[in-house]
Amino acid sequence: MSPSLSRHFALQGAAAFFVLSIAWPYYGWIGEAMPWLSTSLTIGGVALLLATLARQAWWWRVLHASFMPLIWGTHELALDPGWFLLAAIVCLLAYRGLLSGQIPLALADRPTLSALGEILVARGPCRFIELGSGIGRTTIPLADALPEHHFTGYEDALPRWLIGLVLSIGHTNLRWRWDDLWQARLGDYDVVYASLSPAPMPQLWAKACAEMAPGSLLISQRFPIPGLSPERIVETEAQPSTPLYCYRIHAPQVAKNA
Repeated sequence: MSPSLSRHFALQGAAAFFVLSIAWPYYGWIGEAMPWLSTSLTIGGVALLLATLARQAWWWRVLHASFMPLIWGTHELALDPGWFLLAAIVCLLAYRGLLSGQIPLALADRPTLSALGEILVARGPCRFIELGSGIGRTTIPLADALPEHHFTGYEDALPRWLIGLVLSIGHTNLRWRWDDLWQARLGDYDVVYASLSPAPMPQLWAKACAEMAPGSLLISQRFPIPGLSPERIVETEAQPSTPLYCYRIHAPQVAKNA
């Protein structure tokens, strides 16, 4: 389990422990059954407060606030187990990268898009590829803003790829690929951008060293390549911080930690 995910579980557990450590003795003392609806709502409220104090992204705050109330609602509705199987299948289709390559879905933010745009403008017209492009929240706005550049998005989850394909219609400087990111020919591009996780970074670096031309650029959002100093770190104004680690390919290049 990644440290980030562990922190989210710890936060939710802390909220539940805090509320239950007060509610359970109180209702036992007065001899009444614990009202699980109000208890779950209180746990959600405490989790929201903790997530806010931790300055987590807004969608994590929503998830923390709704987690326990949703559990209560699911129990009360007594849903058929088949619905959970269907939900699991949909999640596997939409987030298959998380299981196959420990690659989660990452949502783009305006500060990151602005920083990427500045890097590409400074470099001049080039060929840009995003590995794991989701529904195009990064690649499509960049293609709109920089028509002189050529963009390619790689996405292997069919539902997300289909949404991105529809959203990319009309962009003549954008190519949308449904394929495993490890099948991408990185040597065809001047700038490779990825927002993955710590786990695949050594493998990505080895692939970049083997395929990318000297002078080309590998950019990783949030996660550096272990044991390797980036040429440049671009700090963004996003909260929480999403720095861009920039690695220039030199010749000859030796992949470290592969």
